[in-house]
Amino acid sequence: MPPGLPAGHWPSSPPAPTQTACGRHGGSNKCETFPLATRLNIVCVGLSPDGSLAILIDEEGAALLVSLIGKCVIHHFYFHKPVHSVSFSPDGKKFVITKDNVALMYHAPGKKREFNAFVLDKTYYGPYDETTCIDWTDDSKCFAVGSKDMSTWVFGAERWANLIYYSLGGHKDVIVACFFEENSLDLYTISQDAALCVWQCDTELDGLKSMPPKKAAREKDAAGDDEEFLEEPKGEEIHGKANPSEQETREKVKYSRVAKYFFNKEGDFNNLTCAAYHKKTHLLVTGFASGIFHLHELPDFNLIHSLSISDQRIASVSINCTGDWIAFGCSGLGQLLVWEWQSESYVLKQQGHFNSMVSLAYSPDGQYIATGGEDGKVKVWNTSSSFCFVTFTEHASGVTAVTFTSNGYVILSASLDGTVRAFDLHRYRNFRTFTSPRPSQFSCLAVDSSGEIVSAGSQDSFEIFIWSMQSGRLLDVLSGHEGPISSLSFNPMKCVLASASWDKTVKIWDMLESWRTKETFIFNSDVLVVAFRPDGKELAVAALNGQITFWDHESAVQTGSIEGRHDLQMGRKELDKITAKQSAKGKSFTTLCYSADGQSILAGGLSKFVCIYNVKEQILMKKFEISCNFSLDAMEEYLDRRKMTEFGSMALIDGGAGDEDGVAIPLPGVKRGDMSYRHFKPEIRVTCLRFSPTGRSWAATTTEGLLIYSLDSGLIFDPFELDIDVTPSNIRKTLHQKEYTKAIVMAFKLNEKKLIQEVIEAVPSDEVDVVCSSLPDLYVEKVLEFLASAFEISCHLEFYLIWAHKLLMLHGQKLKTRSVKLLPVIQFLQKSIQRHFEDVSKLCEWNIYNIKYALAISQQRGMKRLAEEPSEDEENLDSDSDYLMQEVHKDNSSS
Repeated sequence: MPPGLPAGHWPSSPPAPTQTACGRHGGSNKCETFPLATRLNIVCVGLSPDGSLAILIDEEGAALLVSLIGKCVIHHFYFHKPVHSVSFSPDGKKFVITKDNVALMYHAPGKKREFNAFVLDKTYYGPYDETTCIDWTDDSKCFAVGSKDMSTWVFGAERWANLIYYSLGGHKDVIVACFFEENSLDLYTISQDAALCVWQCDTELDGLKSMPPKKAAREKDAAGDDEEFLEEPKGEEIHGKANPSEQETREKVKYSRVAKYFFNKEGDFNNLTCAAYHKKTHLLVTGFASGIFHLHELPDFNLIHSLSISDQRIASVSINCTGDWIAFGCSGLGQLLVWEWQSESYVLKQQGHFNSMVSLAYSPDGQYIATGGEDGKVKVWNTSSSFCFVTFTEHASGVTAVTFTSNGYVILSASLDGTVRAFDLHRYRNFRTFTSPRPSQFSCLAVDSSGEIVSAGSQDSFEIFIWSMQSGRLLDVLSGHEGPISSLSFNPMKCVLASASWDKTVKIWDMLESWRTKETFIFNSDVLVVAFRPDGKELAVAALNGQITFWDHESAVQTGSIEGRHDLQMGRKELDKITAKQSAKGKSFTTLCYSADGQSILAGGLSKFVCIYNVKEQILMKKFEISCNFSLDAMEEYLDRRKMTEFGSMALIDGGAGDEDGVAIPLPGVKRGDMSYRHFKPEIRVTCLRFSPTGRSWAATTTEGLLIYSLDSGLIFDPFELDIDVTPSNIRKTLHQKEYTKAIVMAFKLNEKKLIQEVIEAVPSDEVDVVCSSLPDLYVEKVLEFLASAFEISCHLEFYLIWAHKLLMLHGQKLKTRSVKLLPVIQFLQKSIQRHFEDVSKLCEWNIYNIKYALAISQQRGMKRLAEEPSEDEENLDSDSDYLMQEVHKDNSSS
């Protein structure tokens, strides 16, 4: 995530964004992305009891063992088949995975280093159909496994003499979950048809008897003889019996069903999809396909409450260790909810875009990102916490473009529903709606640097509409293009608008000359996107032939071009009849964005790569691979030979398509797959790129979601004007001699962040003024950049504010002359200070309120009230409260 934290200047504090998205505890919520990925979608996760390890398993059974402390992959393992569930034992020594109709128990990775982290201990057979769920007893002696064959099996982690492995029936549908009671072998089983069976065991956990050593050794020898002929040990195989004989069950652990409950009322057919049980509080949470969840107290099956949280099926549910918070996941909507059931309030509520994101925009201070999606929603995200804090749902069709005004308080969005809407970030409301005289589908949007003029391009009438933000009136309609308008961009320094169209032209419109066409650039192919450089002196244009061209719009001269088609590196879709190399000939960049300093340009399109080019040298500097997820389409350049048959690709065979002849081939130009098609894979693509105004990060909207890439300067040794005398020991010696300016310059030459921090924090606060005035101009910018990053992690807030204040006061005039170059650094500093300003101001407001409240109560003490005679109880209460107020008054006066 980007290292930058909130900035901007709020004249008056807006409503806390956390109230909208994150409930009462929203301020402390944080989100983090791990620097690792699996090849396919992750289907199940197992977490160790101490929270240090996690096992992530993808759709094909490839597993990653991940350290949650170091955030790195420790081990790779392949289970060869899709895995349905994984669960660690409560003591952390074993874990069980279920695949097909088998349960496999492995030794859990220990604290010491091992050559093979996954060692198979036992293989359990019993169920006839696929296994679905696992639960362990509290002492890790036994575990239960549910199956699609409507049975539940109880297995021992060790061999117990009085426990034979047999199945528990009683259900008419697939087992969704099974749970042991606390410190007991009593069991609850829950099936998909919303039925709960309560099983009572006649034996306590302490009553399990160990297998006699001779018998156990005999069984191990029998298993060992088979292993001699195998390359790797398969572990002990244990086979359960569905119908054990009476002789086998004599003096053994017995289960009896004591109750059966039904969640659905009569005639109600609502499939149960997930469940979780908190053993200490006896709380059962069940999620249903209709988006409803129930809370029950077991074993009496008392309904605590029932609530609908979504209109999609609840895919997953979990309870925290204290039993207060319940987390729900709805995969259909990309919804995550954390619910506090006792107070019946949301702790966290997050939801992504239902369909893919189409566009994004950074706020001028880099603190927020606005995104627009094909679901017609506009969402605003906080870059420091990664949470969405407000969603606007006014649009009736897909959003095609979003942008912020220059003050950062207003978001504008264009949509295919024929409206451009303006949203206020103070009150979170749609305060302006711009429309055209005749209904038009708007494909692009731009707002000028003053935030007063709004323009939108039409797909169907080939016109550009200009409105006034202040009055909401339509000012002008610019016609002249002969094809759909694909992109608009305002010059940041002048009121000049560039428009790109499919008619193979780019037109420059000048507002000061009554919107007359100033220049028309003609291209060889359709123009897809235009972008002005941040200083407004250059225009970048991407066309359908894969070329990016650079223009001086003042003199209408082309200054350079980049042939970028080969850098896109297209993948081949499963249903493509032609190779990736051939299909790449028709592909191009669909989004462009200049870096904050204007020296580089980002380009992306229908590919998994984002290219960053140097504008001056016109060379490729780096390619970012945005995803390695093969669950998406067009990821591979060549089709997998293993999926090819004599009749063509396996992807063409749609299981259960009936007797229809032929195969549904997607039509040319179709951007989204057919959602009704059974074999659906979304195609990898980059729809929009934007660089942060702070220059520290850039963001991309892709099939995977909103991705943010940031500078990580902590890992790079990047010295500046280094010479032989600049060493850490010499720097500390200079610091000891109180030559602070020299020590700072030497520290920046070595450019090690911790050393710079040590030197700057060693300067006494009363010396800061002198040091700042004697600092060379070259190092003022570097110190400001360091201060901006230090604000995010340091607790010395006042000390660093003194530094920032003195530097800007003493060197402000000189910095102003290089304002364009320094703008990203100043915005980064502003963003860091703004975050602290918001946090401290909220705290101060709360303290002021508490002090005023305490003073108001203390002033009321002793005032006579015209009321009836109080009762004895009330008199006692009054005397208690007077005593408490005297104590508060004493504390206030002493402080």
